[in-house]
Amino acid sequence: MPAIVDMLLAAIDHQRAGQRADAEALYRAVLEAAPGHGQALYLYGLLQLDGGQPREAAATLLSAAAARPRHAATLVNLGRALLADRRPAEALDAIDRLLCQEACHPEAAFLRGTALNALGHPVLAIAAFELALSRDPHNAAALLNLGNACADLDRLDDAERHCREAVRLAPALVEAHASLGFVLTSRGRLGEAISSCEAAIALRPDFAQAHWNKAVAALLSGDLALGFREYEWRKRHDRFRSDFIDLPGPQWDGSDPAGRTILVHAEQGFGDTIQFARYLPLIAARGGRAVLACERPLIPLLAGMADVAVVPKSIRLPPYDCWLDQMSLPRVFATSLDSIPVPGGYLRADPTRVAAWRARLPKGSNVGLAWAGNRAHSNDRRRSMPAAALDRILAAPGINFVNLQVGTGAGEIGLADLSQHLVDYAETAALIAALDLLVTVDTSVAHVAGALGKPAWVMLPYAPDWRWLLGRDDTPWYDTLRLFRQPSPGDWDTVTAAVADALIRRPVHDAGPAD
Repeated sequence: MPAIVDMLLAAIDHQRAGQRADAEALYRAVLEAAPGHGQALYLYGLLQLDGGQPREAAATLLSAAAARPRHAATLVNLGRALLADRRPAEALDAIDRLLCQEACHPEAAFLRGTALNALGHPVLAIAAFELALSRDPHNAAALLNLGNACADLDRLDDAERHCREAVRLAPALVEAHASLGFVLTSRGRLGEAISSCEAAIALRPDFAQAHWNKAVAALLSGDLALGFREYEWRKRHDRFRSDFIDLPGPQWDGSDPAGRTILVHAEQGFGDTIQFARYLPLIAARGGRAVLACERPLIPLLAGMADVAVVPKSIRLPPYDCWLDQMSLPRVFATSLDSIPVPGGYLRADPTRVAAWRARLPKGSNVGLAWAGNRAHSNDRRRSMPAAALDRILAAPGINFVNLQVGTGAGEIGLADLSQHLVDYAETAALIAALDLLVTVDTSVAHVAGALGKPAWVMLPYAPDWRWLLGRDDTPWYDTLRLFRQPSPGDWDTVTAAVADALIRRPVHDAGPAD
């Protein structure tokens, strides 16, 4: 036993001196001699956690917690390791074990709030952060995460106040500056938002979240050059990193594509792929061959573009000379608000399918409706509306409403569910082309209508996606779209009232090409 104590003391000395390899060797030696030694497991877990090995640390600290189930520091650091390893549900279990023993433990309360926030329970997270702050009111990290939880609930006044206090208490807390930038963007104060993001970047130049937040603020402000330059950081952002693969060969830098095949790799949502498909013919116009690799449901629609080849991204890709992620195209083409290419009519619906839909639709004014997007979207609870919010629109007289909602929820408003017929985006495009007007939230069908050059009214949340800019009812990306904006977070009533009034005042047949 004295030998084990000596080895532990030596390991601690090596750990404090930054001699990780020596410390690890000694901890392993102790655990080989005494596999369930709680203190050795705890200290070794800390070494792994501090060394950027959260998964290994979690496994070690789980063993330490089994050996010493009431050791508070072990449970706290087990929670930290599980959160770092993106296992918030397991972290919550570990933390709650400690809180059962010590109900007001400030660090455990903080970690509980962090886990609850990660699990999408901001109301419960706020209660946990407030408990942590009641015991430690100068905890800048707790204030920051409290601000983030308030932002998730659109309590933007509170979110800004908490983030600013976190910055005041800990000016070097880079995440606080970045979160403040996000909150200010949500409030439409874009210059201040960019300044906050730049403060974060000054502290940590490679902080992807701050660059991403700066990109969104710049794009919303209409500074597309700055915005798309910063937008490249999406590839290093935790939320999007898995969407990108490092393809073989050189990336296209926008140099002369003549005689070369440029592979464009689609990314993010279906609406993004449709919106940025407008750039593909520009490659062909400069003498190159454009190949788009995208999701299969989009291929029947996008394959109709002249001089563009479209292939599934899930199979072996064809030969190419250079490649590029699709949403880097605006940067490569140096896009500004005044130079957005082809603001409508760059896609065509299949005339045969359009004719088939026209034959099925009733006589009179036919208006399509879509009120919800993909529920897996990170901002879906803001951009999608409850079906009940459509009642005022559905009451507009003299209109045949057509259901473009697909899948879950398609039957919520009493209109015929057409999901079984809308088998791909070419079919959806044909139906939209046969309508007089589409009324939709911010989802992929809005992009289909805009790309077809068909009239569509888009109902937007208070803090919209960057592409819709601020303070205008039109968009330079699509010249047939009209925007209806929430005046405050969550206020769909004002939006639907405005849409219903516009429907009543609208001419019987809205303008726009049929197909």
